[in-house]
Amino acid sequence: MSKNNSKQTSFGFKQVNEEDKADMVGNVFDTVSENYDLMNDLMSFGIHRLWKRITIETSGIREDFKVLDLAGGTGDMVKLLRSKISEKGSIILSDINWSMLEEGRNRLIDEGIENVQLAQIDAQYLPFEANTFDLVTIAFGLRNVTDKLAALKSMLSVLKPGGKLVILEFSKPTNESFREIYDLFSFEVIPKIGELIAQSEESYRYLAESIRMHPSQEELKEIMEKAGFTNCKFENLTNGIVAIHSGKKGMIDV
Repeated sequence: MSKNNSKQTSFGFKQVNEEDKADMVGNVFDTVSENYDLMNDLMSFGIHRLWKRITIETSGIREDFKVLDLAGGTGDMVKLLRSKISEKGSIILSDINWSMLEEGRNRLIDEGIENVQLAQIDAQYLPFEANTFDLVTIAFGLRNVTDKLAALKSMLSVLKPGGKLVILEFSKPTNESFREIYDLFSFEVIPKIGELIAQSEESYRYLAESIRMHPSQEELKEIMEKAGFTNCKFENLTNGIVAIHSGKKGMIDV
């Protein structure tokens, strides 16, 4: 298929060819990888760390679980997950972007966190056998995926029957006045912070735009159900700035 006839998808507020988006997102994260955690602290006033803890505490993780963390970036989720898993279980830190994955690997080594496997993979095309994992997690990564439905179907496939997917992602604030303030902060303040800290206003403008373009809480729940997940639900945190979505793979493999 020629690029002129390619399907279009959103890259922030822009429309781009689907086959180009992954590289464009990759360029963003190549730019911000070294300052990613610092920027998250500034963008969320440090609350992202609490959001991640709540996500893991509500995941139902057990010490013998096999866990796949997608779009794991600098390893924040894996650090928290690793403390919940014994030698009976296993965990894979994965990301499509090598710069982010390398940053995560180095931070895990620096903090003495061991027995974590690394994989550079695309969430849309997971290279694992069906029915492999008890738990799949993805925090602040789904909105950057080109085809969310394809990715969710891939996640469903690699989960064991009865396994669980947990998604932590920026969402739609539930209060209109709060949403206006949040939008002002996202589009006017965050890009300027990005320019000051990470020398990349454009990358952080994309991140703010990608949050706006991400499906609402109800819309994402519907996409999960369309992908084949059961028991789909979500919980809003901090007035809906973020939401935790979860769904299970039916006990009869689908």
